[in-house]
Amino acid sequence: MNSEEAAAPAKIVTDEDGMSWWYRWLCKIAGVLGGISCAIAGVWNCVTVNPLNIAAGVWMVLNAFVLFLCEVPFCCQFIEFANAVAARADKLKPWQKALFYCGMALFPVVLKISFTTVCGNAIAFATGVLYGLASLGKKGDAVSYARLQHQKQGDEEKQAGLADDGTQ
Repeated sequence: MNSEEAAAPAKIVTDEDGMSWWYRWLCKIAGVLGGISCAIAGVWNCVTVNPLNIAAGVWMVLNAFVLFLCEVPFCCQFIEFANAVAARADKLKPWQKALFYCGMALFPVVLKISFTTVCGNAIAFATGVLYGLASLGKKGDAVSYARLQHQKQGDEEKQAGLADDGTQ
């Protein structure tokens, strides 16, 4: 181990999408909770005679199934293609997952807005928001930002000095 490796601070291991392990688990837990809330609210929504409520409830149960299939495929071991779908979902970029999850969660609310559809899809929508925030990237540290600001001020002073020298 050389001195550069010893001096370098330990970094959190991230994959190619820039998400740390704890944020990835947060998104997965939110997906599971969103699936549970969609399933419960969807079944509750289907106990009615209003066809729009039934359609929204069926869509919410479908949302729950898709969330479970994408986020925790071991819950769907009885389905042959579960691992293939989960592997394909893991290859998606965070912004693609965000659009997909938010769109899935908004459809039943647009179909029939009610307390059950809004509350049932809130956590699924929040999962999409978490993936959307992950697509924005990491926040820079204060030292790098201060260094950039100092360099920018030095460049502005040099340009101002050149402008003053050229006018005299």
